[in-house]
Amino acid sequence: MLGFLQGFSYGLFLTCLPWLLVGLVNPRLAVPFEPPGRLQVILRYALIVPFISMLLWLTSLWGGFGPTLTGWLAGLVAIPLALPLERRLRGWFARRRDKRRQATLAAEAARRRAQQQRDAHEANLAELDPSHPPADADDLVLALCRAKQRLIDARRPDLAVQADRVYSRYCHVLGVLGSRFDSGELAFARARELVIEVCRGVVDTLDAMASRARGVANVDGDFVRRRLSREGRQLGTQERAALVRRLELIEETEKGLRELAARNEAALTVLDDTAVSLARIETGRPQATVSTDQALEALRHFASRADRYERGRS
Repeated sequence: MLGFLQGFSYGLFLTCLPWLLVGLVNPRLAVPFEPPGRLQVILRYALIVPFISMLLWLTSLWGGFGPTLTGWLAGLVAIPLALPLERRLRGWFARRRDKRRQATLAAEAARRRAQQQRDAHEANLAELDPSHPPADADDLVLALCRAKQRLIDARRPDLAVQADRVYSRYCHVLGVLGSRFDSGELAFARARELVIEVCRGVVDTLDAMASRARGVANVDGDFVRRRLSREGRQLGTQERAALVRRLELIEETEKGLRELAARNEAALTVLDDTAVSLARIETGRPQATVSTDQALEALRHFASRADRYERGRS
């Protein structure tokens, strides 16, 4: 065994210089790293491998001097056999790290989107289930369900919550409208028609948002940014320009989505104003025969007279 190690150390040491020269000419042939470099070649074949061969030689001297031919041959073919194996191992570890990184990034992205959805979720918000619309859903509510499903399919649940907000406003405004007017009145029909038109405009905007979001749904912005930051200097001009263009597409899409979302916010504000204005309308006949202030004053006067009467009796 010690003779085999001696022969192996001699054969390994003799191959250092040829592999060093090959690596200086073409580093990709001599090192399993990505990206390969001449500095790695020098460190590997001028320092690390000679040190290993010298250590093996010194260790094998305990059994005396007697290198074997098998050891020599094994040392000569050690590097060409080890390089492909090391490349595969490094590739396997790299893929494993990438899978873990992708899983972590996907979980982080899902957490951010869930947080954004929670931040956009208002109190007392009625949620639509696109797969199970409400039993009394009209055409507008069904359109909101379809728009919400499109946004969910485009991986934008943070935007899909706007459909729930529109549905909540729509039901609230119609409820206030029904409490102030009879369904047969002209004012009721006209106001309901206007509310539906505003909500239809919001549905069109949600459909446009889903179309834009679907266009960049498969573009991983985090992956592009990582490549630019990690391999920026090593990327070619065309490849770098292509990656930068992907980021520009994402930014342009996000800007357009923010503008469309702002348009929806304006429509929601109009619906809120309408509900408040309708709630102020007094359509019923007053139940009191006198004003509230007059009734309060008369009640105070009666109470003071009752108090004086009680003190006079005592």
